[in-house]
Amino acid sequence: MSSLAEFLRYFMKTVWQMINWKKINYWKIVTYIIYAIVIIFAITAILAKFSIGGIKLLTVQSGSMEPAIKMGSVVFVKSQDNYQKGGIITFKNSNNPKETTTHRIIDIKKENNLIQYQTRGDANNAPDSQWADNSLVVGKVKFAIPYIGYPIGFARTLPGLIILIIIPATIIIYDEILNIRKEIKKRRRTKRGTKR
Repeated sequence: MSSLAEFLRYFMKTVWQMINWKKINYWKIVTYIIYAIVIIFAITAILAKFSIGGIKLLTVQSGSMEPAIKMGSVVFVKSQDNYQKGGIITFKNSNNPKETTTHRIIDIKKENNLIQYQTRGDANNAPDSQWADNSLVVGKVKFAIPYIGYPIGFARTLPGLIILIIIPATIIIYDEILNIRKEIKKRRRTKRGTKR
């Protein structure tokens, strides 16, 4: 498979062919949807905490980059050696390194081996008051997915963890226990049939 699109087409075609439309088990469909949701949230939670392949996943908390990046979007940020004017970067706040900002570079200043970027949100009239040092830059925004940040932000809260992770995981475990139980009963019946 040369691209993600080809893989997804192949995957969807395979799944479509596997479905026996005469014997649709709606519980199984719901279970597979829950599987997909749990997997997606697990992957996004991992990417939000750790940098994998230099890519970090962050949630946009304000509308300062609209219309390019909507509030509640998830941005995929990748670290680079240098950044260009006009590029969108995410950088840490110099006063609070846990806080990040995603804005467009409008100017670059190089002095004594120190590179600084002047940034501004597309929806803002004025540039940011402080220049961002190169050491504070998390990376360049590669792409953004609108509105996905809302459920991810919700998943980081206790009610979100319960509703989006624990309950679906419990349903999956319960379904697997039922499947194991069915298989055990089926094998017992098969053994009884061969003993006679």
